[in-house]
Amino acid sequence: MHGPPLAGWLLVALGAATGTYCLAHWLTAPAGARWGAGSEALLGWGMALMAVPAGVLDQHPWGPPLYAVVFGAAGAGALLPVCRGRPRRSRPHHVVEAWTMAYMGAAMLQGSGAGHAGHPGHPSAAGLPLLTGALLLYFTGYALRSGVRLVPVAATGADSAAWPRRPELTDACRLAMATGMCAMLLTL
Repeated sequence: MHGPPLAGWLLVALGAATGTYCLAHWLTAPAGARWGAGSEALLGWGMALMAVPAGVLDQHPWGPPLYAVVFGAAGAGALLPVCRGRPRRSRPHHVVEAWTMAYMGAAMLQGSGAGHAGHPGHPSAAGLPLLTGALLLYFTGYALRSGVRLVPVAATGADSAAWPRRPELTDACRLAMATGMCAMLLTL
């Protein structure tokens, strides 16, 4: 999962900033909107931890299984509203994002016994090329969609939303997370 240290630190900053914003949103959100913000905070901080360069924090053997279990459970938790008959409260993107993080954790686990497997420029048995490619396409499309939503439109008056709940910040976080996911998938 770790490429050049600078790229790793940039992903750490991106994930930590996004996770912190989502945590602030979670603290101020109405009860019905907290689940999504909490899920995004978990994914942002998880991305930050997963991207720490290996020279600073050796995450083997504890990291990959922890990521696979925690993010697999988070993805399953995102499906609970569907099982309870409330499909509107489910966020399919959160399921895909969480299970992608679990997939990357499992790929790290698979590549951990092969020396430099999982690092760019080194062959790796970790990751399924077809699944990785499909996830790259999904997150690229999601990033483009989130970026288009940031394009300014004609102002309709003063926006009085508190900063943690401003829609453009939420879209910027979605763009940042999708871009980070693409960067991490490219290193599989």
